Amino acid sequence: MTSSVSREAYGEASEQLAANTTAATAPQLATVADEILSVAGLLRAQPRLRRALTDPSRPGSDRAGLLKSLLSGKISEVAVNAVAALVAGRFSRPTELLDATERLGVDALLASAERDGKLGDVEDELFRFSQIVSGDSALAVTLSDAGAPVERRVKLVQDLLKGKVHVATGRLVEVALTGFGGRGFEASLTRLVEATAAKRDREVAYVTVAKPLTDAEEQSLAAKLSTVYGRQVSLKVDVQPAVLGGVSVRVGSDLYDGTVLRKLNAAKQAFAK
Repeated sequence: MTSSVSREAYGEASEQLAANTTAATAPQLATVADEILSVAGLLRAQPRLRRALTDPSRPGSDRAGLLKSLLSGKISEVAVNAVAALVAGRFSRPTELLDATERLGVDALLASAERDGKLGDVEDELFRFSQIVSGDSALAVTLSDAGAPVERRVKLVQDLLKGKVHVATGRLVEVALTGFGGRGFEASLTRLVEATAAKRDREVAYVTVAKPLTDAEEQSLAAKLSTVYGRQVSLKVDVQPAVLGGVSVRVGSDLYDGTVLRKLNAAKQAFAK
C-alpha cells in the first residue's frame, strides 16, 4: 500500500477490527485472521472481483454491500465487516486492496500471537526458518517456485514445521508462500519477521559474525543499537565462518560492515589499482 487513500482505508478497517475483537481469545483471533486471509486468496484469484470492489465510479457503500452479499454467512461477521470497511475506502489500484486485505489478516494473526503471549517466539521462529531456507538451496528453490501448486508447497511447510513452532508461525510461512505484498518467498519471510518485530515496537538488526556471540556481547550490541535508533532492537544473528571475524550489522537501509572479509577485499581492491 503506497497511496494516502489506501492507508486511510486500512487504518479505518484496522481500528474497526481491533474494536470488535477486544474480548476475543487468541484462538478466536486466529480464526478471524484465517478468514480475512481466505478473502485475500479470493481476491488474488479473481482480478475481476478486485476491480469491481475498487471501482471508483461506485459509492463505497455499494462496494461494501457487494462484498457482504458474497461473504455473509460464509465467514464471521467480524471478518466480513473488517474487509467491508476496507472495500468502502478508496484505492488507487485494485492490487492495493489485495495487499491491504492480506496485511489486515497478518496483523490479526500477529494480534492472536500477542494475546497468547508468544509474539517474541513467533518472531524468532520465522527468522530461524528463513535461515534454514537460505542455507538449503534445494528447499529454497522448491518453496520459491511460483509455478508449483501452492497447496503442495503448503503441505511441505506443514510437514516440516508440525509440532515445532507456534501455529501463527506456520500460518505466516504459508502467507509468505503466496508472496506477501507481491514479494518473493524469502523476501516475504524477511518482511514478516520485521512486521512481527514492529508489532512489538522493535527494530530488527541483522548481525553477521564468524562465531556465535556470548549473551553479554548480544546484550551490549543490542543496547548500543537501541541508543542509536531510539527504540528496542531485536538482534537476528547469522553465524557465517566465511567472514573470518568482526561483525556486520544491517538495520533497514543502514549497513555497518566491520568483518575481516570485507577489510581483506577492500585491501585487495586497493592493491589492484
